Amino acid sequence: MKANEVREMSTDEMHRKVLDLKEELFNLRFQHGISQLENPQRMKQIRRDVARLKTIMRNVELETED
Repeated sequence: MKANEVREMSTDEMHRKVLDLKEELFNLRFQHGISQLENPQRMKQIRRDVARLKTIMRNVELETED
């Protein structure tokens, strides 16, 4: 997910996306625990996407406070 794509989303869409990604990350961790994870790099990518979303959400929040 690119930062430009995230900036085009509304705040509600960003919140929903974060929740979806966290749920997916939970499922991947579970699969990793029972050695059924096919793509371990996906966990890294999801963590980065969550961080990117949260960073942009915080930036938007700070811009609206001014």
